[in-house]
Amino acid sequence: MKRIVILISGRGSNMEAIVERCAAEAWDAQIVAVISNRPVAAGLTYAAAKGIATAVIDHKLHITREAFDAELAAAIDAYHPDLVVLAGFMRILTDPFVRRYEGRMFNIHPSLLPAFPGLHTHRRALEAGCKVAGATVHFVTPTLDFGPIVAQATVPVLPGDDEHTLSARVLAREHVMYPLAVRWFVEAKLRVDAHGLVTHLDGESQLL
Repeated sequence: MKRIVILISGRGSNMEAIVERCAAEAWDAQIVAVISNRPVAAGLTYAAAKGIATAVIDHKLHITREAFDAELAAAIDAYHPDLVVLAGFMRILTDPFVRRYEGRMFNIHPSLLPAFPGLHTHRRALEAGCKVAGATVHFVTPTLDFGPIVAQATVPVLPGDDEHTLSARVLAREHVMYPLAVRWFVEAKLRVDAHGLVTHLDGESQLL
């Protein structure tokens, strides 16, 4: 059985989607812990109510990024995870931390990477006149919002869209795509070649 640790910073809606799909589809996996860098993260309450272990590693209590990452890694490793899932975890992680979990850490980013890494993705997509927007699940590498792409989901940009309407439509697709990508990992259906190209071993579409 695969063991999964999820990192959040806020409400954790993608975390909720993963927890619910794991249970509903009876994955051969367990969400063993939800860890946040913010004590007030609403997602902690949800996880605790589901009987999932929770922990807080408050980044504000650490003088350096390296000190925070060291304590976070210790907290994660206590659960011996096969996969670490970043679900709205709003901290930039150091290179040694990322390499510690290389090949077994996912992130989701609200753009069609490599377009619009970083913040304010929906605003930037609208300003650029994009006709489609979306989100990307990828393996985490030391470069921010960059790494082998596991799956992408698209939505149309509609007339009259603003950041909030576009964000809501993309988030709804994230809630479908992220659990699916995690399930693929659990089922060992993903292959990453030497060039960083991720393929599904059964040929399932990685575009939603």
